[in-house]
Amino acid sequence: MSANIIQGNNKKFNKVKLDLVTLDLIENALKNARWEMDAVLFRTAMSPGIREQHDEFPMIANNDGKMVVGQFGSFIYGFIEGYDGTIEEGDIFLTNDPYSCRGAISHLPDWLVLMPIFKDHRVIAWSAMFGHMTDVGGKVPGSLPVDANQIYEEGIMIPPTKIYKKGKLNSEILELILHNCRLPEWNRADFNALIAALRIAEKRCIEIAERFGDDYFIEAMEQMLDRNKRAMSAIIGMFVPEKKAYFEDYICDDGIGMGPYKVACTLHRDKNGVAVFDFEGTDPQSMSSVNFMLNEEMFKMFLGAFTINIFDPQILFNDGFYDLVDVRIPAGTILKPMKPASLSSRTHMLGRIFDIMGGLLGQGAPDALNAAGFSDSPHFMYSGYDKHGEWFQLYQIGFGGIPGRPVGDGPDGHSLWPSFTNVPNEFLEAYFPLRIDTYESIADSGGAGLHRGGNGIRLGYRFLEPGEISIHDDRWLTYPWGVNGGTPGGRSNKILRRADGTEELMPAKKDHIKVEKDDVLFFNTWGGGGWGDPFKRPAEKVALDVERGLVSFDGAKRYGVVLNEDGSVDNDETEKLRKKLADERGDVKLFDFGFTSIEELKARCKEETSFDPPKAPVFQKWHQVAAQKLREAAE
Repeated sequence: MSANIIQGNNKKFNKVKLDLVTLDLIENALKNARWEMDAVLFRTAMSPGIREQHDEFPMIANNDGKMVVGQFGSFIYGFIEGYDGTIEEGDIFLTNDPYSCRGAISHLPDWLVLMPIFKDHRVIAWSAMFGHMTDVGGKVPGSLPVDANQIYEEGIMIPPTKIYKKGKLNSEILELILHNCRLPEWNRADFNALIAALRIAEKRCIEIAERFGDDYFIEAMEQMLDRNKRAMSAIIGMFVPEKKAYFEDYICDDGIGMGPYKVACTLHRDKNGVAVFDFEGTDPQSMSSVNFMLNEEMFKMFLGAFTINIFDPQILFNDGFYDLVDVRIPAGTILKPMKPASLSSRTHMLGRIFDIMGGLLGQGAPDALNAAGFSDSPHFMYSGYDKHGEWFQLYQIGFGGIPGRPVGDGPDGHSLWPSFTNVPNEFLEAYFPLRIDTYESIADSGGAGLHRGGNGIRLGYRFLEPGEISIHDDRWLTYPWGVNGGTPGGRSNKILRRADGTEELMPAKKDHIKVEKDDVLFFNTWGGGGWGDPFKRPAEKVALDVERGLVSFDGAKRYGVVLNEDGSVDNDETEKLRKKLADERGDVKLFDFGFTSIEELKARCKEETSFDPPKAPVFQKWHQVAAQKLREAAE
């Protein structure tokens, strides 16, 4: 099953010779068009998740559907494979169903729109964008139920749908979709904003092709893809070993009392120079919503974004390198669940994938190794009726500590996605019945190292109206690990202080938490792991961290630094302490996970977190049988 693209002009594009100046002009014009897509969206969307936090991903692809400029990699191939119908000039498509597009999007709140760009009745490019909707229905406000057992509990499912046909909106389908959402006005505005972004990309692509010629426009995109492929080939050759490397990491729990869940992966470079990632050994899918339907092309995008940002940020990120990477994900695992597995809380596993990549890639080049800290994308939801009887609903993404890196300290309280931003506190207080009492870096939460891990964030929400909140986070049991002698980052935790002064420790994943006026939630996120030997960090830097409130006075001793009462370094005592601590530590570890085994970690759980350890996961048999049938059919 695949789409039938109908073109009124089937003339093939000619191969042309392109000079470097013209190539750079077209490349920068396309990059500007991609940023203009963002600008249009941010100025016309209504939901704070898109307008303020920028939870959206634009893309311009060539006529074959390969992303040339963008942020999230191409999902057009998955869409075309999942759509059984015609694609014509003026058509625009909408979907949010991961199972209908092979995981091109990974949960129902993400609405994907895409359109072919026609010029003179033939396809010259594609534009696409998806944005996270604040609500798409389902059993909880925000449409991210922790305890969902099937995707049908998570909101309205939209299969690949021709929402515009030959330029005309199918308003009846749109109204049906909006009828199932708690905030239809926001969804309508965000949908229209996404469409406007596609149209600006269409306009700019046609303008570029008109200026330089269709053949030169097509050739420029091919060369942009080829540039990326050559650069990534060099990176793979330098940093991906021929010998298999193995790494595993875990998400702490599934929100229904079971965990941790293991993600296992091997990496090697084959004789053809292809990097092979094999997730054999990963745990089966969960009965809750922490499953992540990881599309192979999406993983390649993650890999490209990760490696380019680490090794050479000047490389233009696009899909050119995709045939240099082979991704193998067994069906029926937590990374490729069988329908109708629930998927809404996949954010925890998504973040863990970045830590897995860091742990694998660095084994071939330890000096280029990143610590852990891309550990999650925490979510907070607050909803209810205000004093005027009006429904309010907030969806917000939290930020943790970014890992220590070869080039320096990890940023404090930053998103794993570079372009995400925080929602200004003033915006929250103006539009929602809450007040931000606290917004600060959590001192000492970043792992110690030559390069310090970024600190987590303490965000204190004071609720001004009764309502319900939902909490989604991870790394409350396992740690963001340190590397090359760096120590792990601090865990996350959530504390609800009631109006009467009593405090309750909240689980990392929970819906339907009742709050009253003047209750305060302290949403504390994890820190990033440290990079390198902390005893080699310049003592003056540690003193400056203490002065800035990033490291506590006592926390300086984790670096072997002794401070005087005025905050200056006591050099003699520092030298003695560093020697003592280094002797006690022994050899520097490549990885410091903060535990030796999951069993040992669980044994410490109650004492260290105040929570009982999660029970061992129970895996259902039906999806294992179905997955085995799929594997046999493929063979």
